[in-house]
Amino acid sequence: MTISFTSSITNRLKREIAEMQKQSFNDKNKREKALSKIKQLQKNIKVSSSPSDLSSKMTQITKLNGEVARMDASLADLAKQLAAKNAELRQQLAKAAQRESDS
Repeated sequence: MTISFTSSITNRLKREIAEMQKQSFNDKNKREKALSKIKQLQKNIKVSSSPSDLSSKMTQITKLNGEVARMDASLADLAKQLAAKNAELRQQLAKAAQRESDS
C-alpha cells in the first residue's frame, strides 16, 4: 500500500470515529433528558389525584423507560464500534510508521 492510500484510510477512520463520538454524545444527552423527565413525572404522580392523570403519567414513564433502554443498547453498541475503529486506526498508524521507518 502506498502512503497516500494509508493516509486516506486513517483519515476515513478518524472521520468515522468523530461521527461515532458525536452520536454517542447526542445519545447520552437524550438519555439524560429522558431520565430527567421520568423523575419529574414521578414527582408529579405524588401530587396527582385523578386516575386518568395518573394513568397518563404512568404511560409516559413506561414509554420513557423504553427510550432509555434503547439508548443504553445504542450506547453499548457505539462503544463496541468505537473500540473496533480505534483499534483499526492504531493498527493503520502502526503500519504507516513501519513503512516510514523502512523507507
